[in-house]
Amino acid sequence: MLLVANGTVITLGKSCKVIENGAVAVEGDIIKEVGKTAELRQKYSDAEYIDAEGRLIMPGMINTHMHFYSTFARGLALPEPPANFVEILEKLWWKLDKKLTLEDVYYSALIPLIDCIKNGTTTVFDHHASFGAITGSLDEINKACTEAGLRTCLCYEVSDREGKEKALESIEENRRFIKKCQENDDPMTKATFGLHASLTLSPETLAKCAEVASELGIGVHIHTAEGIRDVEDSLDKYGMRVVERLRKYELLGPRTIAAHCVHVNDDEIRILAETDTNVVHNPESNMGNAVGCAPVIKMLKNGVRVGMGTDGFTSDMFEGIKVANVLHKHDQGDPSASWAEVPRMIFENNSAIVKNFYDKPLGVLEPGAYADIITIDYNPATPLTADSFYPHLLFGVSGAMVNTTIVAGKVLMQDRKLKGIDEKEVAAKARELAAKLWERF
Repeated sequence: MLLVANGTVITLGKSCKVIENGAVAVEGDIIKEVGKTAELRQKYSDAEYIDAEGRLIMPGMINTHMHFYSTFARGLALPEPPANFVEILEKLWWKLDKKLTLEDVYYSALIPLIDCIKNGTTTVFDHHASFGAITGSLDEINKACTEAGLRTCLCYEVSDREGKEKALESIEENRRFIKKCQENDDPMTKATFGLHASLTLSPETLAKCAEVASELGIGVHIHTAEGIRDVEDSLDKYGMRVVERLRKYELLGPRTIAAHCVHVNDDEIRILAETDTNVVHNPESNMGNAVGCAPVIKMLKNGVRVGMGTDGFTSDMFEGIKVANVLHKHDQGDPSASWAEVPRMIFENNSAIVKNFYDKPLGVLEPGAYADIITIDYNPATPLTADSFYPHLLFGVSGAMVNTTIVAGKVLMQDRKLKGIDEKEVAAKARELAAKLWERF
């Protein structure tokens, strides 16, 4: 057993509690009990003891939309800056993913996985593309995830942008990996069916993806109305908006993740709510790509389950809290905007989204939940209670303050020291591969 104790426990969940001098008892990969340190130390006297030394103890963070493959773009110079979102895709991302090798895929995943551990993110839903190395790419990512020790849900983004043959190969990569995960039933590794976006998917390919996803009993993970061009393309070619097109192919539902949804109208919001489709907000990415501000406050008010991801922009979900908080205040011209909505997205709804993929609760410290736990080196200067913990996380905490990260009861980092991973060695190899990629680029 493992006992993480002598800290301020923030359980999160619907009946969120803040327990001073609290502790979390872990048996295997599951939380057995949460309570006071003195009581649990006496009860579980033989357990391995991790002294939080007064730090915060809370559930690991969840990222419901990530791109590990974007790692090697850090510092990559483009001949000329993109003028709009489509040019960002064409001049950067679509060029980069065509040049990735399977070895690149592995290391480009391992780097952000290390960053996740260091920033307290313990569950990640990744959306992958490597049109230069499709078959086996999800296995390479899964290898990196297994070695790092994080909990992940993977997919490959199907697209027609590289031709029919590559689209079919992408469909088969999804099918193969999904079936493998279903057969293995590993609580650490799940899969869904990846799609790029409506604007790069023909009716034939979309129909084939819907057929395969239905056969497998799985949802899809797709960029949805991220940029206005996605909407214009759907209207011009098919006479319907993006969410309407996805509904036509029966791709919406509680196991589907519609990432972004920046340019959705009231009718589309109603469809998303009626189909119980998950939306994932990515505030930093949307601002960086200048695509607009997603109407998440309206979506939440109208019954849409909206979670939060980073779209590859960062591995620090605490950073995302801060950006989402100010983005919607600025967009609404209202200093009180997003005060309730941001914690709802990142703590409640992310946890609700992953329930559709994992057998036991995540994002909460309670008996029976997966033992994904972090401690944070934060000494509050004002009272921290069940009513005030969120402002402390918003204004006082960053990912760099995470001291210890535990996933499935296994300590991945303690006192800011990674376990079982040589970060310098991994970074050196990644730099070597990235330099070769830049030459090919």
